[in-house]
Amino acid sequence: MPHAKEEQTLVIIKPDGVQRTLIGEVIKRYERIGLKLVAMKMLVPTADHIEAHYTLDPDWMKVTGEKRIKSALDKGEKPPHTDPLEITKVVLANLKKYMTSGPVVAMVWQGAHAVKIVRKITGGTEPLTSDVGTIRGDYVLDSYVLAETDGRSVRNVIHASGSVEEARNEIKHWFLPGEITAYRLIADEILYDVNLDGIVE
Repeated sequence: MPHAKEEQTLVIIKPDGVQRTLIGEVIKRYERIGLKLVAMKMLVPTADHIEAHYTLDPDWMKVTGEKRIKSALDKGEKPPHTDPLEITKVVLANLKKYMTSGPVVAMVWQGAHAVKIVRKITGGTEPLTSDVGTIRGDYVLDSYVLAETDGRSVRNVIHASGSVEEARNEIKHWFLPGEITAYRLIADEILYDVNLDGIVE
């Protein structure tokens, strides 16, 4: 069984994050906590690639629609539709337009609890309700209501895998095995060495 420090997750800096020159800030946030960048590339994805990405999980359409309905009701707003699948059809069409509008930066990050750590640092899907201190909370002012009013996707800078299994599937979708680099960082010794041997000379 692999060690927890080998857990990997996918992060995509979306076109708005690239255009707002937040690539370095995003990388800094994940590096600062101790995660290791093991793969990275810039590309303009196709609509087919994006649709395949979001539908890797067969339940994504249903779950995404249900989350949007719950979010609206929790805030005392009227959901855009009562059928989760109808909501997600619109969401997916908007995502394809959004994610193919310019270059994205796809990355694989590795480290203990990588999936949960990245999600915590990134913040919630809706920037308006993301906590201060998260990337979305600090750098984005968008909301579901604003996006729906304008007929577009929420611009939230980053995609981050939601679970370890999702991360595995997404990484395979974006990267070939040879594009992921296994290497050692000096920081790994401080983060994972059991006895912290060799610090004092």
